[in-house]
Amino acid sequence: MIDMTTADLNGALEDAGLASMNFLNEIAGRYPDAIAFAAGRPAETDFRLDDLHEHLDRYCRYLREERGLGEAEVQRTIFQYGPTNGVIRELVARNLHVDEGITVDPESIVVTVGCQEAMFLTLRALRAREADVLLAVAPTYVGLTGAARLVDLPVLPVATGTAGIDLDDMMRTVRAARRTGLRVRGCYVMPDFANPSGASMDTDTRKRLLDVAESEDFLLLEDNPYGLFHTGQDRLPTLKALDHGRRVVYLGSYAKTALPGVRVGYVVADQPVRTRSGETRSLAEQLGKIKSMVTVNTSPVAQAIVGGKLLATDCSLAAANEGIRARYADNMARMLAGLARRFPAGGPVTWNAPAGGFFVVVTVPFPVDDELLVHSAEQHRLLWTPMSHFYGGTGGEHQLRLSVSVVTPAEIETGLDALAALVAERLG
Repeated sequence: MIDMTTADLNGALEDAGLASMNFLNEIAGRYPDAIAFAAGRPAETDFRLDDLHEHLDRYCRYLREERGLGEAEVQRTIFQYGPTNGVIRELVARNLHVDEGITVDPESIVVTVGCQEAMFLTLRALRAREADVLLAVAPTYVGLTGAARLVDLPVLPVATGTAGIDLDDMMRTVRAARRTGLRVRGCYVMPDFANPSGASMDTDTRKRLLDVAESEDFLLLEDNPYGLFHTGQDRLPTLKALDHGRRVVYLGSYAKTALPGVRVGYVVADQPVRTRSGETRSLAEQLGKIKSMVTVNTSPVAQAIVGGKLLATDCSLAAANEGIRARYADNMARMLAGLARRFPAGGPVTWNAPAGGFFVVVTVPFPVDDELLVHSAEQHRLLWTPMSHFYGGTGGEHQLRLSVSVVTPAEIETGLDALAALVAERLG
């Protein structure tokens, strides 16, 4: 019998961030009857099985009627591996133009297996030297920190501050890194309703962040899964829409806006890259080389379903998701009002008030950890997420994240009653 320990495997497998992702994914399955304030996914009630066939058929018609493909070519497009960088890039580009005001060449897009692969490809490409590091606004999505660990790219935290990112803290972090011989390659940000904090950046902060990236010569990795789900105010421009120097690598996903089960994401990487032979290629082309060795390509069937969804909506998922957006906004309002009813102002329990997205962060006067989460699930039938999972070291020990995406109004009320009971129990 082979004798193997984790010391014989990649060191990243001992990293707490990788364990966090598995734990957070599995906890709901262990307690299916608990109210799901932990889930960061869309509600299943927004999807129909019949839509899959309709979207696939619509995309095939598009190939025949707009692209002029013969039947054999249509079948080959759907059934075979296809181009590594994707078969729906022109539709993704149209969607970005319509919904985000972003104009990019489809050749600058790589269609990926979820946004998680987009992150991994980008980080793998940027990690060129031992001295390379990435900045990330803390608290940070665990999928990003886990992917960085797998490619041996250290992540340095930058404070959120009151504007979604503390630019003074960013500059201090950059300068401190350089004094020790490190090279900052980029900064990972979620400018709109960030996971897990719910924080957003105002337009002035976005412009100043772009200026800092230009003056300090690093990239911005903009992740935007929640941008369409505001609570009613005018949407702010993405960093990529404001980007005139190609400083922004834009990470996108159709999990929240189209269909999570198809696992289709993308990365816009239009940065020019000079090769050793003196030619200029796009960063997207370099990412495609890595993808070809990781997943070969993204399922053309899954891409076709997303493509059909885009065609059905004239490539505007903002319009297609308006009803869903309104429901999330109503849930967010109910969550915030319900917290206010149960926990008086000036008391020991506080929370933020995001202007959109899925998440609210609650601060409590006692330690919050996985053990307490299990107790909450077993004794109070309530799931939430300890915020400590989203910090690279210390941080978030007295905070928990509540999600509004998959719960009904009645479940919000019942769940907040359970939360109030848990808090009362802990405070004695």
